[in-house]
Amino acid sequence: MDSAPPPQNAAKTCGIQIAIDRGGTFTDCVGRLDGQPDVIIKLLSEDPANYSDAPLEGIRRIMSHYLGREIPRGQALDTAQIDSIRMGTTVATNALLERKGEKIAMVVTKGFGDCLVIGNQSRPKIFDLAIRKPEVLYEKVVEVEERVTLEDYAEDPARNLTRVEVRAGTEEARSSDVVMGLSGEAVRILTRPEREGIKKRLQEVFDSGIRSIAVCLMHGYTFPDHEKMVGDVAREIGFQHISLSHELMPMIKLVSRATSVCADAYLTPAIKKYIEGFQKGFEGGLGTKGVKEEGSGNRGARCEFMQSDGGLVDVDKFTGLKAILSGPAGGVVGYAITSYDENTKIPVIGFDMGGTSTDVSRYGEGRYDHTFETTTAGVTIQSPQLDINTVAAGGGSRLFFKNGLFVVGPESAGAHPGPACYRKGGPATVTDANLVLGRLLPEFFPKIFGKNENEGLDAEASKKVLQEIADQIRNETGKDMSVDEVAYGFLTVANETMTRPIRSITEAKGHDSSKHRLASFGGAGGQHAVAIAESLGIKQTLVHRYSSVLSAYGMALADVVDERQEPDSKVWSTRGNAVDELKSKMESLKAKSRQALRDQGFEDDQIVFEEYLNMRYRGTESALMIIKPDKEEFGNDWDFGQAFVKHHRYEFGFTLDDRDIIVDDVRVRGIGKSFRYEEKPVDEQLKTLTRKDVSREKAHSAQNVYFEGGRLDTPVYKLDDLDVGTEIRGPAMLADGTQTIVVTPHCTALVLETHVVIDIRRDEKDKSETEAGEREVDPILLSIFGHRFMAIAEQMGRALQKTSVSTNVKERLDFSCAIFDATGGLVANAPHLPVHLGSMSTCVRRQAEIWKGKLKKGDVIISNHPSYGGTHLPDITLLMPAFNQAGDKILFYAASRAHHADIGGITAGSMPPHSRELFQEGAAIKSEKIVSEGKFNEERITELLYKEPAKYPGCSGTRCLADNINDLRAQVSANQKGISLIETLIAEYGEDTVQFYMVAIQNNAEMQVRNLLKSVSKRFQGKDLSAVDYMDDGSPIRLKITIDAEKGEAVFDFDGTGPEVYGNINAPEAVSYSAIIYTLRCMISEDIPLNQGCLKPITVKIPPKSLLYPSDNAAVVGGNVLTSQRVTDVIFKAFEACAASQGDCNNLTFGFGGNVTGQAEVKGFGYYETIAGGSGAGSYWEGTDGVHTHMTNTRITDSEVFERRYPVLLREFSIRKGSGGRGQHRGGDGVIRDIEFRIPVQVSILSERRVYRPYGLNGGEDAQTGLNLWVRKVKKASWESSLKKLQNGGSGDEQEEEEEEEEERYINLGAKNSAPMKAGDRIIIMTPGGGGWGKVGEEKVHLKERDPTEGWKKGSFAAREDTALQV
Repeated sequence: MDSAPPPQNAAKTCGIQIAIDRGGTFTDCVGRLDGQPDVIIKLLSEDPANYSDAPLEGIRRIMSHYLGREIPRGQALDTAQIDSIRMGTTVATNALLERKGEKIAMVVTKGFGDCLVIGNQSRPKIFDLAIRKPEVLYEKVVEVEERVTLEDYAEDPARNLTRVEVRAGTEEARSSDVVMGLSGEAVRILTRPEREGIKKRLQEVFDSGIRSIAVCLMHGYTFPDHEKMVGDVAREIGFQHISLSHELMPMIKLVSRATSVCADAYLTPAIKKYIEGFQKGFEGGLGTKGVKEEGSGNRGARCEFMQSDGGLVDVDKFTGLKAILSGPAGGVVGYAITSYDENTKIPVIGFDMGGTSTDVSRYGEGRYDHTFETTTAGVTIQSPQLDINTVAAGGGSRLFFKNGLFVVGPESAGAHPGPACYRKGGPATVTDANLVLGRLLPEFFPKIFGKNENEGLDAEASKKVLQEIADQIRNETGKDMSVDEVAYGFLTVANETMTRPIRSITEAKGHDSSKHRLASFGGAGGQHAVAIAESLGIKQTLVHRYSSVLSAYGMALADVVDERQEPDSKVWSTRGNAVDELKSKMESLKAKSRQALRDQGFEDDQIVFEEYLNMRYRGTESALMIIKPDKEEFGNDWDFGQAFVKHHRYEFGFTLDDRDIIVDDVRVRGIGKSFRYEEKPVDEQLKTLTRKDVSREKAHSAQNVYFEGGRLDTPVYKLDDLDVGTEIRGPAMLADGTQTIVVTPHCTALVLETHVVIDIRRDEKDKSETEAGEREVDPILLSIFGHRFMAIAEQMGRALQKTSVSTNVKERLDFSCAIFDATGGLVANAPHLPVHLGSMSTCVRRQAEIWKGKLKKGDVIISNHPSYGGTHLPDITLLMPAFNQAGDKILFYAASRAHHADIGGITAGSMPPHSRELFQEGAAIKSEKIVSEGKFNEERITELLYKEPAKYPGCSGTRCLADNINDLRAQVSANQKGISLIETLIAEYGEDTVQFYMVAIQNNAEMQVRNLLKSVSKRFQGKDLSAVDYMDDGSPIRLKITIDAEKGEAVFDFDGTGPEVYGNINAPEAVSYSAIIYTLRCMISEDIPLNQGCLKPITVKIPPKSLLYPSDNAAVVGGNVLTSQRVTDVIFKAFEACAASQGDCNNLTFGFGGNVTGQAEVKGFGYYETIAGGSGAGSYWEGTDGVHTHMTNTRITDSEVFERRYPVLLREFSIRKGSGGRGQHRGGDGVIRDIEFRIPVQVSILSERRVYRPYGLNGGEDAQTGLNLWVRKVKKASWESSLKKLQNGGSGDEQEEEEEEEEERYINLGAKNSAPMKAGDRIIIMTPGGGGWGKVGEEKVHLKERDPTEGWKKGSFAAREDTALQV
């Protein structure tokens, strides 16, 4: 037990105050009683031999301490002695991770029963052939026959708005066809639900034993009437828990809302069950209800739980959806209140390093960073949560030497067996490396290890496992490394692994990480904080004296919060009555929130509000939550518009002054101020304290610790022995019973009343040493450069996503960024889309040759022509050279490639299904300079994209020039970002070293591909591999692979492939290279650097004049999206790696408008999407349903957003049951997408696998082909009317014609077609499945059980970026 500085209560209290954080391993408790020191207790979360519930045990011990008598275990605790209990718990997170929640059913609109199986259709890890998507939480789905849609659409060039008086939720709404939704949008009711039918379906669910349901209906966020009716029926039947999406989170996006409502229905019963058990441990009531019932005898105690948003809530209102980040949220509140200074306003990065993972967050501007979409345990949740991101690296992360690289995690040793030093035969981990290097002090660790659980940490065991890795390194590379060097190498790589996401998190929102402080807490943080801060350029690290229990301490300091939100859709304007209406809505929410807080015992003077509007530019989906502006800054505290523009420029780097600003939501955060933290802020303490050097006598002991360059004698100080103001120069170690802080050489630690502050002086690397002498590859540096190069490509990607405007780039992530060496060889590619992988290099090489000696600093080249390394015309590549300091030599290139939604041509969306010549597909740019020494040439871009394509017959220029220009500017800034990051790397390591490792990392990838080819040759006993598959027009793609087993080289020979086609399935040469690099990476099945080295052992022979080597002006738009998939299928077939996946992208475009020569310009819109299908099965895995495969991984627009933006009605988006091939392992099923158009539009479909079925392998059956149908109304012909027409000389009676009946016809569009569809016409796309593997009936094969959560992403960053950046 320790004592801590007490948080000050705002109101007078008269009982014990207790704050608890129940974590996965430990439960931390902080107790306080007026006039006495705080008590701090740490106990195991699970210890069934001694107690049944850790928080209850903690409360018992705290009460025993303060009351001065031992309370026996099992005795009910007297709430009369307790003022308040505040708790954070992992109950919800664990139930989600272990999938141990309540059995639930999901109720959803008919046609959308599979919406959560499909999700956003992207796969979590793009190189996993065995695709693993997280399981859905529900057991049953009930599809309700009801439907509403939005009357107007956002992309309407005429900006028509329907005005309606009747409001949703009123009596009149029951009989009106069009009503005003909660968001202010006109809602058309197409089908009303039938109460008796719903009752019958829900009764069946109830009778099956399910007692909890989740209800999410299309557009329920704005029109909740139908959800309410389902809820009423469910209550009548007797369901114990009913979650309605409009009550939980009334925000647009069907999939996010449905996942959230399912999570709530799944977790809330588990939480209620836990709370029930917890309450049984007390005599007297808990929570507001218990306090109010004091008059009846027993005095109750306030009991509040921490929510994911950093606010406390009364025990009775604590729900599953708000509980998922309950524990980590306490830590954020803890460091925010103790480490942020309101006066100096220096932002803080929170670094909470635990046993299996590290939580990273940020606090700045005096308020918490909230996010509204985050992914935990594979479930993407829509709800206000603190922006906390989890990195799979902690003390228990395992250490490996793989393929010449040092690798840390993501596998963890867990608590059992734990690290090697835990004496249970565990593997090498980060903890072992720290112990071997002397950075952990066994005497400060509890003696709980060994057979009798009475021994300390075993340093010899750690040495042994690290020596084994050192031996492995010597055997594989010939390099002799000591155990110290190996251990230090792993720590350096672990720090780099953790640094990457921190950079991304801060920089993704426009913040510079070096301008922050780092607040370190959690068990393992102190050993890594200084190194992490150094790597980020941070100059000061703060470690709170009670950092190891900071989450619990945060609970004691937190406020009670009541969140309210309502949707809206107004155009922001200071004229008219928009502001008054928004103010009225805000006041209504504040009144509800105030009442809720009063009910919890708060007086009005303790209640404050944060007021927000969720705003975005029209035509974008990147909304920003804007807090009520500061009157002093803007002159008006309701000038949200100006505040939005300023915030948008800060976060995204641009504004769109010609676009309307839309208000999506009105949000109020009511805060009940219960505690004030009255400790002096860090900066005030730094100003006032008297510093004195530590005296050597204070040292508790000395330790021989390894730092960069060797071991140093390092004094160890006990924190409790050091006075305030003591300054300790590194190297040193500071320790107490719960944490060890490593102060490295060149750093100074200063003891404050509340914190240890570590000042970091950057140690200049001695570059001359590394640049001289004979060069040998250092595997540690190789691993670090692998991370750094990849991080640069990733950060370029974030810069592009952040500053782009179009949906294609910003939301669908249809882009790639990469860096290349001076010859154009790929160094690192952050792969969003595999089809861009190898192909960009061809482009960069060609442009480097063309512009040799002609480029200057700040120049940018543009190209998209297939003969110049392009894939298809909408994919535009921009590349930028980086020069040495003298400016006379190009060192490398940064390049970005993005898919532009329209670049002209014969159809909207520039993906024409019937193009025969290249000019019909839009602007074709061979090589142009669009930026000269930093000056962007907008005039030339307008010529290239808008004017030149319109010169060809039947063609238009781009239909969205403004978006093109904005996205091109974003690509320029992404390239600029890459260049500045490599310049930083050169400044840190020296030009020669960076260039040396650019080559070394390519050699490393080359070695791994050679090893793969040798093992394949062995498997096939040296025989050649061959395969053939066909495009739907019958064109063969034929491949023979000859492997030289000795050298590990292969020839990929496409001889026998069909000739160039008078159509658009010709694929530029670069596409085949992409397919090869992608398939090799999938088959290596390890995270390897993706670069030019992968292709060095490969010779590719493509017959000239074939469809894989087309002429300059051949149409190629289908080559990139269709033929690339078939080339991939053929390679996998030759290697017998897996059955065929859908082999298609199902490219759908629709729209109207353009500037066709000879016609008046028509303002319109264009829309483009690709649609998922089934994935192929393999030797140990089943195929996956409804997912994007192989060469693409773009997301699909959410169904509600789709209908809000475009004049469409999505009738169905479901799994096409039975379309996957049968086999020992079944192929994945395709999907059905049924779209009805509400106005006339031109619709085009460009697809494959409508004739040849995706193959099964090893005896598995083929999958079903796809099918594209046009459902149109045609006049019903009869022989009588035809006869009358003939008799009347061909002209029938007009009156009669009008009365002619219409009939619905289903017309097969074939694989590639375009049709003018009228209002009411539909297109139904049924996508192909994946092939089966092995004979039907054979016993299934399973690999050793893998962690089912391995492919899941965690944190809000994951939600923003769930397309899995590899390596």
